[in-house]
Amino acid sequence: MKWWFLCWLILSLVSQTLENNQELCSTIFENCNCERPSVQDTESCMRDATDILEQGDVNKSIEAMESFEKVIEKTELHETTSISVNLFTAVLYKPTDRFNGLNIYANETKALTETAVTNSTVSVQLPSELDIKSRNTVVFCMITCHEKMGGKKGKLYEGRLVGLSVREKNISGLHERVNITMNLTAGVNETEKPICMFLNFSTKDYSDSGCRTLWERGQSHITCSCNHLTYFAVLLVSASTSPADKKALGYITLIGCSISLVALVITVVLFFSKRKARSDVSMKVHINLAIALILLNLHFLPSKTVAALSSSGFCLYMALCLHYSLLATFSWMAVEGFHLYLLLVRVFNIYVRKYLLKLSLVGWGIPAVIVALVVIIDRDAYGRVPLDFSDPNSTKICYIGNTTVKMVTTVGVYSLVFVFNLIMLVVTVRRVVSLRHHKEFGQIQRDRAKRDICTLLGVSVLLGITWGLIFFSFGDLTTPGLYAFSILNSLQGFFIFLWFVMSLRKTEYPASKTSSETRNTNS
Repeated sequence: MKWWFLCWLILSLVSQTLENNQELCSTIFENCNCERPSVQDTESCMRDATDILEQGDVNKSIEAMESFEKVIEKTELHETTSISVNLFTAVLYKPTDRFNGLNIYANETKALTETAVTNSTVSVQLPSELDIKSRNTVVFCMITCHEKMGGKKGKLYEGRLVGLSVREKNISGLHERVNITMNLTAGVNETEKPICMFLNFSTKDYSDSGCRTLWERGQSHITCSCNHLTYFAVLLVSASTSPADKKALGYITLIGCSISLVALVITVVLFFSKRKARSDVSMKVHINLAIALILLNLHFLPSKTVAALSSSGFCLYMALCLHYSLLATFSWMAVEGFHLYLLLVRVFNIYVRKYLLKLSLVGWGIPAVIVALVVIIDRDAYGRVPLDFSDPNSTKICYIGNTTVKMVTTVGVYSLVFVFNLIMLVVTVRRVVSLRHHKEFGQIQRDRAKRDICTLLGVSVLLGITWGLIFFSFGDLTTPGLYAFSILNSLQGFFIFLWFVMSLRKTEYPASKTSSETRNTNS
């Protein structure tokens, strides 16, 4: 009895859902048979939907399109049929043989399969992976509506939405991508860029998940390459940076990283040539950070060239090393923060057995574990990716292509390091202020204040606080924030070199001063 009751309950729920959908459809479309629509019924639905779209209410328009999608998929037909009514241009493809892919062409008034139309504005390539059977119907529907249908994300280019679906099949996660190419009849200015997105009926918003935008500035067409079927659109969004700014930022990064690389190499040479530096634990911590930055620059600078080569294996190696060296840099920044805490806060009883070895296990070991886990779980996460993640057509480098992996293992890791080191910086400032308070006055106090400011800036560089500028590079601050980020962080190695040289002078100055005082006393 329990099984019979369960089956009855499920059938009741399904029946209720169908009745609700039917009622919703009937409410939206007054002159349309929503249950078993004929071609004429579908045309009537198009007219009703046009009236709703022309009212300009975004939410009602989305509801109308969602209901119409169900209607057009259920349209009864025996052969491929083209329909064009007001704002709608559609073709319903009925396969008669084995499905080996499909090409669809459309203009404002006509849509055809496998036959080009005059003044075509949209063309679609459907892969054979769809595996369409005779009982299925491929639905293509182009809708022209108001630009404000783009919502908060941007302007809907020429008010055009392209819907693709298959009757009785939910298409997603395709390996062979669906390509929708749209002609850009109106120019795209430098302050804007087109992005491929799809309309999510559940959230009534647009998303770019599963879609790639294939477009370069100056092209007269854009291709949306997606792994699922739904309603697609091209939205015009504000370009985060202009082409001129991108070029300038590229030069700044290249020059800054090159200067840092040379400065860091000199730093390492100085370290090994100075006995006092080699015996100082703080200097050893600094030099490990310097080596991590050397590895980072060595793998970042040629990454663009390697990505342009045909060798996937070499690109994988470069991506792995770049990821590892970046994580190692973050790790040693955190180690710098921890070491600073021991020096300034703990002060006494800070002896730790095999201290440097333990720090090295953290600084070099944790990044190795993270990279190894990524390789084991998803080796394909590494590959050729655009340097500007907001522009898929920008210059490519060998790095992490999987967005989730990238966000968790880089942004997530650095966020933890940033918070920790920011706390350490605040502790350092408070400690310095408490030590100097009411102790020195006049010119001596001013000189000490200058040295303390320099110390604070140096500590900020060692802790990687300047990397946090990326968190504030949005809205009106995007371009200034990116310039500050590029300048300060590309020259981080050079700043560490200056800090190292100043630290060497500090260690040598007291010795020379003591020697001079001894000679004066003896005389």
